[in-house]
Amino acid sequence: MRKIFSFYLLCLLTVSSWAQENYQKKEFVSSFGDSLSYRLLRPENEQAGSKYPLVLFLHGAGERGSDNEKQLTHGAQMFLNPVNREKYPAFVLIPQCPADAYWAYTSRPASFFPAEMPVVQDISPIFKSLKELLDSYLALPQIDKNRIYIIGLSMGGMGTYDMAIRFPEVFAAAIPICGTVHPIRLANAKGVRFRIFHGDADNVVTVEGSRMAYKALKAAGADVEYIEFPGCGHDSWTPAFNYPGFMDWLFSQKKK
Repeated sequence: MRKIFSFYLLCLLTVSSWAQENYQKKEFVSSFGDSLSYRLLRPENEQAGSKYPLVLFLHGAGERGSDNEKQLTHGAQMFLNPVNREKYPAFVLIPQCPADAYWAYTSRPASFFPAEMPVVQDISPIFKSLKELLDSYLALPQIDKNRIYIIGLSMGGMGTYDMAIRFPEVFAAAIPICGTVHPIRLANAKGVRFRIFHGDADNVVTVEGSRMAYKALKAAGADVEYIEFPGCGHDSWTPAFNYPGFMDWLFSQKKK
């Protein structure tokens, strides 16, 4: 058992090292002086004059910090897969939320039950910086503004909902994984295509968050799909990233 664990740990460290070598380490300073650490992956064979989609990836609460490394733990590797890099060349932004912040909210919500999530609030300070960072890339001529995507897991899933609600004109598609949001807010995001993932045995962010989000988006007339994994706990990002056609679906989306 100890040998298996050691081998698994070695594999994780190898993959993490591989990701860190390929994602450029960056620091963004907002117009109001706040800094935001992030990693950037560029298209492998970037061609002058070509346009590429952009993926904004939001990590979970466990990857917060200031090392500009932990946010690569989950999800970063799938964009480094040689087949994916060749088939889906893209810019990938993976920012890191500071340890004392919480993506979409000024602090951790007291309850993750959807009907008890915040309804009206100003944009969080960290999301102000994140939006400025995103805008700086949207201004680049090589970015295809009709193919801007956002993916997030857990705390990042909540952030994915929040970003799509606040800036629906920006995103062609959103993939919130094991996230939650007050369903009344989602009518504003009906123009964004959603693919929602959750495990029905999640005891951290309960599955009602995704079920109610799906119903609210459907009622608003949104293009939305919901995939639920029976018996899966909070780490539903693992089966989500391996779900058949995950990348095909994402990169086929364009703004309506």
